[in-house]
Amino acid sequence: MLSTFWAQSDVIGRAVALVLLVMSVSAWALILWKTWLLRRARHGLARAVPAFWAAAGVIEGRSALQSFDTEQLLLPLLDAATAETRNATLDAAGKRESRLTRRLRDALHAVLARLQFGQVALASIGATAPFVGLFGTVWGIYHALLSISAAGNLTIDKISGPVGEALVMTAAGLAVAIPAVLAYNVFGKLVASCEADLEGFAHDLRELLDHD
Repeated sequence: MLSTFWAQSDVIGRAVALVLLVMSVSAWALILWKTWLLRRARHGLARAVPAFWAAAGVIEGRSALQSFDTEQLLLPLLDAATAETRNATLDAAGKRESRLTRRLRDALHAVLARLQFGQVALASIGATAPFVGLFGTVWGIYHALLSISAAGNLTIDKISGPVGEALVMTAAGLAVAIPAVLAYNVFGKLVASCEADLEGFAHDLRELLDHD
């Protein structure tokens, strides 16, 4: 059926099919990569945070993070918190606790941006793929009716075949969208869990260094 649809489609119909194919490949690439990334992130956080707080000091804690923080999520926070600021700069202005909060906030935002990468793409694919498929179906039916009308043989049996083949595009759009939407929701929950752990670590780290 797909080969027949491809053979009977015009440039627009084939372009829609190729767009859906690109969407599907992109979505599954993101799904596989983010599954691997977030799995390692959750595992690393679960091991690295207790190891850091079990260390004798900040230097030993940093060594523990280097061993367990496989995705480099906690180390940027520690490096930002312990970084020295240059004199006569805006970064050095203000109270020490304010500077510490600002550096931790900036480092946290950078780490979260890495974890959230690809979420917008998954949401966009999940939202637009059904409409792309529907457009392909409508265009396929229109193109088929034009061809049948030009041939002068407009009967039900001649219409049902091309229309049925055109409906494949709607099914293809749903097949692309459903995994993307499900993955977006699952990844959103996992990222939120990581975000809570990172915010908690940043808060505790600020309290620790602010009272040194």
